[in-house]
Amino acid sequence: MSRRSSTAPLVASPVLVGAVTVLVAVIAVFIAYNANAGLPFVPTYDLKAQIPSGNKLVKGNEVRVGGFRVGVVDEIKPVIVDGVSVAEISLKLDKTVQPLAKDTRLKVRPRSALGLKYVEITPGQSDATFATGDKLPLSQATEGLELEDVFSTFDAETRRNSQQALEGFGDAFSGRGQSLNTTIAALNPFFASLTPVMQTLNDPATELDQFFRQIGRTSAQVAPVARIQAEVFENMADTFAAIGRDQRALQQTIEKSPPTIDTSIRSFRVQRPFLVDFTELAVLLRPAVNELPRSLPAVNRAFAVGTDILPRTVALNDRLVGALSELEDLFENPNTLLTIRDLRNTFTVTRPAIEFVAPYQTVCNYFNYFVHPLGEHMSQVSAGGTVQAFGVKTVDNEQPNTYGNIEASRPWDVPPGVDPIGAETPEGMKLGRTYTFPYQPAIDAQGNADCQNGQNGFVRGVDPSLDPNDPRNLAIRERFAPLARYGPGMLSDGTPTGGNAGVVLNNFPILSGGTFKSRELGIDNLEDVDKLR
Repeated sequence: MSRRSSTAPLVASPVLVGAVTVLVAVIAVFIAYNANAGLPFVPTYDLKAQIPSGNKLVKGNEVRVGGFRVGVVDEIKPVIVDGVSVAEISLKLDKTVQPLAKDTRLKVRPRSALGLKYVEITPGQSDATFATGDKLPLSQATEGLELEDVFSTFDAETRRNSQQALEGFGDAFSGRGQSLNTTIAALNPFFASLTPVMQTLNDPATELDQFFRQIGRTSAQVAPVARIQAEVFENMADTFAAIGRDQRALQQTIEKSPPTIDTSIRSFRVQRPFLVDFTELAVLLRPAVNELPRSLPAVNRAFAVGTDILPRTVALNDRLVGALSELEDLFENPNTLLTIRDLRNTFTVTRPAIEFVAPYQTVCNYFNYFVHPLGEHMSQVSAGGTVQAFGVKTVDNEQPNTYGNIEASRPWDVPPGVDPIGAETPEGMKLGRTYTFPYQPAIDAQGNADCQNGQNGFVRGVDPSLDPNDPRNLAIRERFAPLARYGPGMLSDGTPTGGNAGVVLNNFPILSGGTFKSRELGIDNLEDVDKLR
């Protein structure tokens, strides 16, 4: 009998094999259970980071760089930063990403539509790096958008309508699997027939893009009146419903429609010129229509005021009947036309006189010269009595130096040897009062102001300031130089004279200028009168 070996194989013991298998299974389960926290005995690059919110982020979520898994989230806890509650996460990263730059960015992003998240790290370019245990600040972390954030862009009514729409579509498709299969089977021949139609629509000559563009413009134009159109369609529905109840009347209406249309066609041919003219009228009335929004309030107020006044116009019209009848008789009378023609002749004849008199009133204002003292001329005292009596007295023209003698060598009441300028009686009455001729000019031939009335008087001599080379001044010297010699004289009958007499002329050879505020109003010429209107 052979001797057995003292060392048996390991697999020869079933108990030992079972124990090893159980041990391996326990280790595998342990490693799988703790895989989210990192493999045991594997060195890691640990960092912390602050994020705005830890919403839906759980322990064990992946950390990715460039789409590759490089670690896990080891811990999540709330912290307070600047008075605001944020989340602080601990990251266990592979040594392959160590070290991360100081400007590294971190973002929490969704991994699926069911809410699973992961942390995405975007490495920076800074030379400074994070050491193990450092913390990324909150300013370098952001939080991705959630699906509910997208839905929150809509208002409450839109979200509610979306829910109702989804619910309606769900109810519509629920339990209709066989019908959907039948529909899909029928779509094959439909799309086969739809292909040439779509090719035609896709042809640039079809201008399908213009169709949708014009549809959009039309929709934009009718959008402001959408509510009104809805009311119109609602009223039309009521109208058609009422029409449909009387089928006999509807039938008769349809039977009479063809002759009615024929009559309309013939009528429109006649109406076309009117419609053309009406179109032009509408274009012309457009500015007035545009003005109505601004003017209608004033017109409405006028109507409101006129409503109370209008009834009283009836009595006014009754009272005007007689006056209008007389006016009608006046128009029908042939003498009216003759009178009007005579008035025209009258104006034609009197126009030269008016044009002659006008300068006297507009430039020189001679009317005021006459009217102002008119109230006192009956009682005003002069050397020969009152002014009124002085003007109507008759004198002996043969008597020398009388106030009515045009050849007097001195004023009639100035004694011989007395200067007539400023001469007075012992009682203080002025002597040698000068009365000028009333028909002196107002303008010269060129229309320049030449107002002489009231500007005459005694000439003591020639003004030395006058230019002797001026022809007008020369005329003055030649005319008045003989009279400028002051001193006693003697008439042909030997009667001594008292000196120079008052100078009274119809027209001085110089322009006397205007007297009606000529300096203020600038009336130096007749043409200036029109400028002041």
